Amino acid sequence: MNLNQLFDLSFIGRRDEPALEFQGVSSTFGEIDARSNRLAQLLIARGIGRGERLCCYLVNSPFLIDLYLACVKTGVIFTPINILYREREIAHILADASPLAVVSDRPMEAKIPVWTPEEMMAAAGSQPDTRPENVRLDGDSPAGIIYTSGTTGTSKGAVLTHNNFAINAINIAACWRIDAADRLLLALPLFHVHALGNGLHAWLLTGCRLRLLERFDHEKAAEEFLSFRTTLFFGVPAMYVRMNDWAQETAAAVGRDVRLFVSGSAPLPVQTLEEFRRKYGHTILERYGMSETLMNLSNPYEGERRPGSVGMPLPGISARILDEQGLGEVRDGETGELYLKGPNVFAGYWGREEATRAAFRDGGWFRTGDLAMRQADGYYTLSGRRSDLIISGGFNIYPREIEEFLEELDGVIEAAVIGVADRVRGEVPVAYIVGDAEAGPLEDACRQKLASFKVPRAFTRVEKLPRNALGKVQKHLLPRGS
Repeated sequence: MNLNQLFDLSFIGRRDEPALEFQGVSSTFGEIDARSNRLAQLLIARGIGRGERLCCYLVNSPFLIDLYLACVKTGVIFTPINILYREREIAHILADASPLAVVSDRPMEAKIPVWTPEEMMAAAGSQPDTRPENVRLDGDSPAGIIYTSGTTGTSKGAVLTHNNFAINAINIAACWRIDAADRLLLALPLFHVHALGNGLHAWLLTGCRLRLLERFDHEKAAEEFLSFRTTLFFGVPAMYVRMNDWAQETAAAVGRDVRLFVSGSAPLPVQTLEEFRRKYGHTILERYGMSETLMNLSNPYEGERRPGSVGMPLPGISARILDEQGLGEVRDGETGELYLKGPNVFAGYWGREEATRAAFRDGGWFRTGDLAMRQADGYYTLSGRRSDLIISGGFNIYPREIEEFLEELDGVIEAAVIGVADRVRGEVPVAYIVGDAEAGPLEDACRQKLASFKVPRAFTRVEKLPRNALGKVQKHLLPRGS
């Protein structure tokens, strides 16, 4: 089975039912199926077929959904580009993926054809609205290439298969109880697996109703929640921070409709979760995923949603935490590197055999590069990226522990901790603070509650922390040596 058969649960089974809303315009599942069929026929007519790559550089829109579905129906490998990327980053992806064309509504310097949505929609109008025939696909066929954020070098393309996307959709639909009665508000960018892998696929699998936003505007989002009667929302921590600024009566009204708020793509501060619970009457469900694996672990829908934890492995997914050498499992309560195995794990990095081999070991276990700890009852807690680990005078320092403590203090809105070179200790932690807290009281609080080697040697106030499009802090962009 491939994704097309999975999506037919909605395209055939709910053909005439409302499916998608965008900027006041609604579409049924049948209309989306027909539109994407025409685009699929157009791709074939233009010589783009199974195994070829098609890049797109677009903001959220129904056309982007139609284009993705057209790729799924023809076996074309959908390759989205982060809309925040600029010429240098775009050029790298185009060179690496070698697509036959790129779809964009912005001027681009590219040596391959650049097609606009308007031109493609006009050309597709004369194509048949039937699904292309004789396209041989199975679960192992590549469906998309998602480029990593590239925080430690040039970004790599993670090849995700039909099976990867399918098992992910089935898992979250079952574990988060998503069904046709749900109304999903999706404000995340579709170039990222959070929206594409979770939002889009769960919607098409379950036949729930989707309202797509071009982006999250915190000043308008409350009205979107209320007018749509939203029951399900996928967000990132930065969104929940802004939602905590809404008036109490607005929060209460939103909370009455929504049954589930989910957070991912970056660590959710415990302080944000607790404030949200008091204000909205809901405990945000935090989970953990990656571009290379989609969803891995999740707090339970029924049961304890533990603050600071990303829960337990989803069905069919195995996890283990190994020591620094990757030779043995650490004991519960100890920190090590998280390894994963399961049908959600990607096929490899596009065109990079060496990087793919380095990412796996011992019969297919994927090295996440994330540090984690398993508690005795099976809940996992992340400690940050292995590359973020600070080793100071022989002691391991996990920045997230310090960040979470700082964010509990008065005058601190957000915090980021990195290591800087030190002649004596090798590295020492320094902190970047958003808020009006002064360095002296922050240092005093840290000395009272943290081991001496964990106390930041400097506290730098910044207007905001550098983030990517999903709200994840880009620590490599923080100035070193402060």
